[in-house]
Amino acid sequence: MKHWHFTRPGTFFLLPLFLLTLGYAPKAEAVRVKDLATIKGTRSNQLFGYGLVVGLNGTGDKTNTKFTVQSLVNMLSNLGITVDATQVKVGNVAAVMVTANLPAFARSGNRIDVLVSSLGDAKSLQGGTLLLTPMKGPDQQVYAVAQGALSVGGFSVGDESNVQKNHPTVGSIPAGAIVEKEVPYVFNDMRNLTLSLRSPDFTTALRLAGAINQGIGKGTATALDAGTVQVEIPAQFQSNVVSLAAALEKLDVQPDTIAKVVIDERTGTVVMGENVRISAVAVSHGNLTIRIKTEQDVSQPLPLAPAPAAGAAPATTNQGVVAAPGGTTVVTPRQTTSVEEQEGRLIIVDAGASLEELVRALNAIGVTPRDLIAILQSIKAAGALQAELQLI
Repeated sequence: MKHWHFTRPGTFFLLPLFLLTLGYAPKAEAVRVKDLATIKGTRSNQLFGYGLVVGLNGTGDKTNTKFTVQSLVNMLSNLGITVDATQVKVGNVAAVMVTANLPAFARSGNRIDVLVSSLGDAKSLQGGTLLLTPMKGPDQQVYAVAQGALSVGGFSVGDESNVQKNHPTVGSIPAGAIVEKEVPYVFNDMRNLTLSLRSPDFTTALRLAGAINQGIGKGTATALDAGTVQVEIPAQFQSNVVSLAAALEKLDVQPDTIAKVVIDERTGTVVMGENVRISAVAVSHGNLTIRIKTEQDVSQPLPLAPAPAAGAAPATTNQGVVAAPGGTTVVTPRQTTSVEEQEGRLIIVDAGASLEELVRALNAIGVTPRDLIAILQSIKAAGALQAELQLI
């Protein structure tokens, strides 16, 4: 027996839905500058390198992966061992790309984490060891070297009936690289600091500049645009810019955000900011469900009935059931249709209603998370949702 379910447009979803609403607050809380902005120039740099992973249990690259064979032969040649490339088997070796982030102010001797990813057709890097690999920056200078045993959070077992968990061709080496060269940057020589907002906003930038001028000194900070605030270093901090940066990070600023509703239709997640407002609008809610049930009827032939003639068509009885022609058993579908419509309720949302009032009103008519998405999209289409509606 099969069931088909149809609902009205805008309320049909296959995945379970989950509603997430943020807590309501009449006024946004102050946030530290450290969490709102970064100081320009104090960022990490990306490194990469090409290396070999050895010690694999037959799960490495195949022999036809030419660059792995060539890399292994070149490495052995540098060690004074001469081999014939056509006789090399690389089942226990895999060519990999090694990536890492070099933090700001990293010094020689510091250790950083590295990520190792298979470059050829290896099946798994589990149990492998990365050989000494130079890590270069975009300027092709070597800033770190990586080596060590891989930690792979997955496995792959079997050939034809393969069983795999997570991703066995990518592994990591915690603290697997040693910094060999520092990025030249003298922080105390700075004559001004540039703060970059993580979420650009004109109001937040002005508030940030105002908080700095009030906490550090009048005329110290200037908002250049929605994402940039420039800070002139006062005389008392000229030789100790680190103290100024620490003082800036501790300042509290109340950020301002646009009204936005974010919807993830795949999971049914709805997140609404506190600045969301609704114009005067009427909302009605109700679902229409149609169920179609199919049952299979079997028509048996009469006893000692003769075999049907070639090409004979089934006969219809006065009860509407298809009879079997001659001695043939016939299976026929029988469908029944039922329609169920939930009771709809109409509510009025006053102009300028807040997020809390909107959610309370929607809960009053008993909406489910799947219906809330359709209602918000309809309110936005009607021009009554005074917020940005973003689908992810």
